[in-house]
Amino acid sequence: MERLPRGRHGLSAEFVAQNQRERLITGLTEVLHEVGYQRTTVSLIGQRAAVSKSDFYKHFESKDECFYAAYETAVERIRERVLAACAAHDVADWPPRVRDGIASMIELFASDPPLAGITLVEGLRAGRGVYDRYQAALESFVPYLREGAPEAPCGGEIPAATDEAVVGGIASLLGRRILAGEIGRLDELTPAVLEFALTPYLGTVEARRIISAG
Repeated sequence: MERLPRGRHGLSAEFVAQNQRERLITGLTEVLHEVGYQRTTVSLIGQRAAVSKSDFYKHFESKDECFYAAYETAVERIRERVLAACAAHDVADWPPRVRDGIASMIELFASDPPLAGITLVEGLRAGRGVYDRYQAALESFVPYLREGAPEAPCGGEIPAATDEAVVGGIASLLGRRILAGEIGRLDELTPAVLEFALTPYLGTVEARRIISAG
């Protein structure tokens, strides 16, 4: 997020306010990645965003409120990326649609460590208010996995809990790898994560074929 030019610039007050808010959200996300939630302060956020403390409080009542806004922004970025990848396939083409959606999400996390950190790690550390948002975010991705899903390999419907387990399992696995300092290697996990996600719906052989075809 670019800073505004100094001095007179002719920009509207509304534009300036929105720009400051976006810079604060970006600033929190970056500082959070560097020092963690407990050591992130309003002062550090303001310094990173080049926004004064008094202006910070014009946008957010507290660090927590800024965190909530940053978290929701991060989740929506992930959602946009996943849906864009899924949109390349018809709803009926469930296997490649889900494959590309998950692969694009992992690629995004690997390329943007602060985004990965705020959604998969710090969302579990910042208290009950954020943990509830974390759970709600996971649940909001379940319908994308469920839509158009095939019957179980042995016939019959896939249990509804399977969708939730797959989404939650992926988030948990990636989060643990990030905590272990392996975010730069997340792309290496893509085949294993895809097999974990696709196998309950397709069986191991077909899941591996779809992954290889990608």
